[in-house]
Amino acid sequence: MEHDVITMAHGAGGQLSHALMEEVVLPALGNTLLNVLHDGAVLPLTGRTAFTTDSYVVQPHFFPGGSIGRLAVCGTVNDLSMTGAAPAYLSLAVILEEGFSIATLRRIVADIAAAAEEAGVSIVTGDTKVVPRGCGDGIYINTAGVGTMLAGADIAPTNITADMDIIVSGTLGDHAATVMAARHGLTLPPEIQSDCAPLCHLTAEMIAAAGDGIAVLRAPTRGGAAASLNELA
Repeated sequence: MEHDVITMAHGAGGQLSHALMEEVVLPALGNTLLNVLHDGAVLPLTGRTAFTTDSYVVQPHFFPGGSIGRLAVCGTVNDLSMTGAAPAYLSLAVILEEGFSIATLRRIVADIAAAAEEAGVSIVTGDTKVVPRGCGDGIYINTAGVGTMLAGADIAPTNITADMDIIVSGTLGDHAATVMAARHGLTLPPEIQSDCAPLCHLTAEMIAAAGDGIAVLRAPTRGGAAASLNELA
């Protein structure tokens, strides 16, 4: 690209905005729906549909086991999965700070592409905005997602009863500890890293096997498992 860093002109909707899309975004994320570059995507969905959105502002942008790009896909994919849906399509909105490195942006977009492929979802629409230097934290990302409900899924907090078991799919606290350590320059054992990953394949297998035996699902994020359990109590 002509520039090494994001300028205000990259958010003005002109030639540099177009170059950002053509040279950074589409080579990594392009597909038949996104490549149309329309104001929105027309989706071939049937049946009950789940919809969610989330925003991502994590610092640092890269940490052992993940990045803000990977998190932006996995977080929204997992929110859909927790409703009992099979995630299918995501939107991607990026707010960039003037002066942000385009090379770093390419790394983040590559992580978005890899996570989307892992989850089996497509980025089909999006937006970019640029804020003046000092008015952002480098990059903020919002993703929204839609998916179709899996057969047999009946997942809701209202299904919970006092005698039910709580099952966790892995160790608790790895992601939060990893991000905190990276933020403050602390060293953790190499086996401790973010477990940020798409859970859609796991939840689909669980629902196929257990059906309505699953009352509710949660992917703990802010506040961890304790916050999730308190919300459900």
